[in-house]
Amino acid sequence: MPVKTADRAQSSGMPVTGQDALEMLLIEDDLGDALLVQEFLDEGDLDTHLVVARSFAEARRLLAETAGFQCVLVDLSLPDADGLDMLREVLRLTPRAAVLVLTGLSDAQVGVAAVGAGAQDYLVKQEVDPPLLARAVRYAIERKRADESERELVEARLLSRENTRLARGLLPVPQMEDTALRHHTRYRPGRRRALLGGDFYDTVQTLDGAVHLMIGDVSGHGPDEASLGVRLRMAWRTLVLAGLTGEELLTTLDRVLTLERWSEEIFATLCMITIASDRRQATMYRAGHPRPLLFNGSGVDALPEDLCGPALGLFSDADWPVSVIDLPGSWGLMLYTDGLIEGRIGDGSRRLDTEGLVTLTRRAQTRGLTGNELIDTLVAEAEDLNGGVLTDDLAVLLLVGAHQ
Repeated sequence: MPVKTADRAQSSGMPVTGQDALEMLLIEDDLGDALLVQEFLDEGDLDTHLVVARSFAEARRLLAETAGFQCVLVDLSLPDADGLDMLREVLRLTPRAAVLVLTGLSDAQVGVAAVGAGAQDYLVKQEVDPPLLARAVRYAIERKRADESERELVEARLLSRENTRLARGLLPVPQMEDTALRHHTRYRPGRRRALLGGDFYDTVQTLDGAVHLMIGDVSGHGPDEASLGVRLRMAWRTLVLAGLTGEELLTTLDRVLTLERWSEEIFATLCMITIASDRRQATMYRAGHPRPLLFNGSGVDALPEDLCGPALGLFSDADWPVSVIDLPGSWGLMLYTDGLIEGRIGDGSRRLDTEGLVTLTRRAQTRGLTGNELIDTLVAEAEDLNGGVLTDDLAVLLLVGAHQ
């Protein structure tokens, strides 16, 4: 296992290392000590590829050019650098490598301080033998891996907490004074570790007692689509509170989309429903969005397919027809995005679609499932049919009420 200096490889007749050899850097100005380290590594049965830097300037260059070192042995007494300041620079230049410090008998306290500064361990040169060096290298590498795993876990926990706080701020809080209404939602972005997807929804009760529901889906996936979804939701709420309704609201929202999008290919589907103050009737506008489900107390059906306009952002002169819905004495309305119904059924090309969702919902009703439990069951069963997690963004809004 050859020693390789910063300038040239030593042609000492030693065997060539395998592809899985441990990549090591030794920062040591004494070539005799460097050869002794190599002998100890050979005798300790470590398959290593050792590179020697005889000055800190050479070490700095090697660390900048080579990202694959797994372990670095450092003599803290070099002609052009020494002490803990040099160690800190090594740690900065190679944050993922295990670092072992070499000291003399009179410098043992320096070794202790080096561990405190971030090195995995220290060795006193005069006390090193092959088994001790091999154990120390293996231990240092495993300790470094453990430290990295702990650091990544802490970072993941902090990121999760921060994401939770951000999601609370970005996802809507329903604005309703009618305590007789029961409001349930589920939201899950399709991208792994993402905060938000391109789906969006909202619920607002206005001063006249009417309750306005909305759900939408920006085409595409990614942070830009998520940002646009948040802006459309906020615009919709603002327009509703300002008194806009129906086609006038959709026309204005369509204008907002065309001004905010970064490409003419971007569009958004949307469904919005306004429930009258007496909770007996609702009006619905759909802009290319899937049909909601209507619960009537004992069953469930999808609302009619007719009366649907184009998605927002497609046509400058679009119009959206209105559907009038007579609500039963006890009712529920479930709005959802296509992420819930576009999963496949088995290995073929058939998708769940709205009819399949109705079937799953009726089956869940026979088991007495309602509210959040109903939504979670529908998502889980859609994933079972898909043979895995649904990869598209997914949002569900369920509002349950009765005649006043």
